Amino acid sequence: MTTPRNLRSDRRKTVYSVLFAIGFAHLLNDMMQSVIPAVYPLLKEKFGFSFAQIGAITLVFQLTSSLLQPVAGRLADRHPRPYSLAAGMCFTLVGLLALATAPALGWIMAAVGLIGCGSSVFHPESSRVAQLASGGRKGLAQSIFQVGGNAGSAVGPLLAALIVIPFGQGSIGWFALTALLAIFILVRIGRWYECRLLVAARRTAQPEAVRTHTLSKRQVRTALGILGVLVFSKYFYIASMTDYFTFYLMDKFSVSMQGAQYCLFAFLAASAAGTFFGGPLGDRIGRKYVIWGSILGAAPFTLLLPYVGLTSAVALAVVIGLVISSAFSAILVYATDLMPDKVGMISGVFFGLMFGLGGLGSAFFGWLADRTSIEFIFRISTLLPLLGIVAGFLPNVEVRDGGRR
Repeated sequence: MTTPRNLRSDRRKTVYSVLFAIGFAHLLNDMMQSVIPAVYPLLKEKFGFSFAQIGAITLVFQLTSSLLQPVAGRLADRHPRPYSLAAGMCFTLVGLLALATAPALGWIMAAVGLIGCGSSVFHPESSRVAQLASGGRKGLAQSIFQVGGNAGSAVGPLLAALIVIPFGQGSIGWFALTALLAIFILVRIGRWYECRLLVAARRTAQPEAVRTHTLSKRQVRTALGILGVLVFSKYFYIASMTDYFTFYLMDKFSVSMQGAQYCLFAFLAASAAGTFFGGPLGDRIGRKYVIWGSILGAAPFTLLLPYVGLTSAVALAVVIGLVISSAFSAILVYATDLMPDKVGMISGVFFGLMFGLGGLGSAFFGWLADRTSIEFIFRISTLLPLLGIVAGFLPNVEVRDGGRR
């Protein structure tokens, strides 16, 4: 039985076993979700969908994720449920099986909606788990958690190229095995989470929720609004890359469907690598500067991408992925530092913005591509990272996490 002294000591330690476990669960979760955009070329060819219909599929998935995540996060703050993570993954399991057998657009939308519901439960609650296990090193904890998700997003298109494209829509059902593995891991994490909640219930003080800045409520709201603009610029651009980069390569350079998936994998793998550095770097030099440098720093490369050849386009995509992906961990930790007593709700809001704006971006660019061209939307979307300049208006919130800056 753990003694009170050991419990207090454990709270000051970074629990790497839990962080890597929740990061791996995030990898599995986002890998399954990334199968959706990865199979768009297959679905477009099989069912004769327009780009607008492809965008609508993404919109349904992203909206079911985004609209429910703040609600799930707020409920997690008020009434934490350690095993809700495993329960939410069951929605993803059912959605994958439905997507594998969906015969028409309506069924496909229902299937991706179920997967979106699973995501809405997973992200805010698992972000709380990462912060509980951080030992005060919140930037590092979020980076480990986020890099799992980005790695999963990168692996999804690769597996789609190796499994789904050659064997067809029905092979999506094999990913249900991954959902079962994720459920097993999340049940074990739930046991640790339950123990931490029992420890918290015995304490009269909660240092994690203490206000760590002197900003007024108006300044906090302004800072959150600026973060919202930055999330918009980042994820509208990411939507153009994730959902339409394969079509761009196939249309402009006559790359094969499978080859285009490998190029998308290169972009997403670079994004996963870049994610890892954003959080720890924010712990060291300040999250504001990481956010600023990440989004605005990607602009020169995005502006070049539509005007170069195939090799240079793929190389630029890799650089863009490395640079722009480092922002989200810093954004999320910065936001939770602004409202430390509402970690679940803030995580849900920002994950919801991420998914919702990504869905709106996909639908918008799909609509625009039908009326112009794939190449045109890439010329327009490259301007979005220039909005990163507004990060300069963020207040300097320097939180010394447990004295470990």
